[in-house]
Order: sequence, then structure tokens, then C-alpha cells
Amino acid sequence: MAMTVHCDIVSAEEKIFSGLVEMVIAAGALGDLGIAPGHAPLLTQLKPGPVRLILANGEEEIFYASGGYLEVQPSLVTILADTALRAHDMNEASALEAKKQAEQMMTDQSADIDHAYAASQLAEAAAQLRTLSRIRKKMGK
Repeated sequence: MAMTVHCDIVSAEEKIFSGLVEMVIAAGALGDLGIAPGHAPLLTQLKPGPVRLILANGEEEIFYASGGYLEVQPSLVTILADTALRAHDMNEASALEAKKQAEQMMTDQSADIDHAYAASQLAEAAAQLRTLSRIRKKMGK
């Protein structure tokens, strides 16, 4: 049996996942991270995007995190996200619409538009679409 570490994914609303994993792959602030059992303690900020878990049985699950933090302790990996979703709960049409609206806000030169907010909305929608794209690749579609 492969070595495992306990992983929790928690959003502001609820615990999304709790279980043993062989590997956690996420987008850290300075690049992609691969966390395996025995990894050195770590605390890093996460960028919006997919979080891949290789489960103890070898299966893969994909989640979406809107950003937040990843903490590695000797026997526990914790992802604390503002918003976290199981990938199969995501809606591609909603993500495409959110991206379109954010792009329109970015191009609007009106002074009453918060461009930083529009940029963050655009980044989040793009991250959701990347997550959905990874799911399609995994399923061979």
C-alpha cells in the first residue's frame, strides 16, 4: 500500500473533503505544488484554480479553490479556501458568463468601474474554466 497523508479541504461554508491521499497538487502563489507524505512543513497562499488529489486507492479527484491557503504539517495537509467546490458541482455555462461579464467590465473605461474587482473576477472565472478543462482531459472527452 502506498504512503498517505490526511487531507482536509475547507471553505468558508463547509468541509468539502476529508480523507487519506497519496498526493495533493495545487497552484501556489509562486507556482504549482506537489505535496506527498513526508513533505516539509509549509504555509503558502493559493491562486484560484484546480486542486488535484490522488486518493489512497489511486483514484483522482479534482476540486476548485478560489484561492486561500495551503498548510502542510507532518501528518496533515489543510486547504483553507474562500470558496471550494467539487469539480463535478461546477457549471461551465456560469463560468463562461462570469468571464464574459468580467471582460466587459475590464474594457469599460467608465470611472465608476472597479478594475481591480473586475480583474479578480476574470481570474476566478478563468481558473474555473481551467479546472473544467482538466476534468475533460481526465475523462478523455
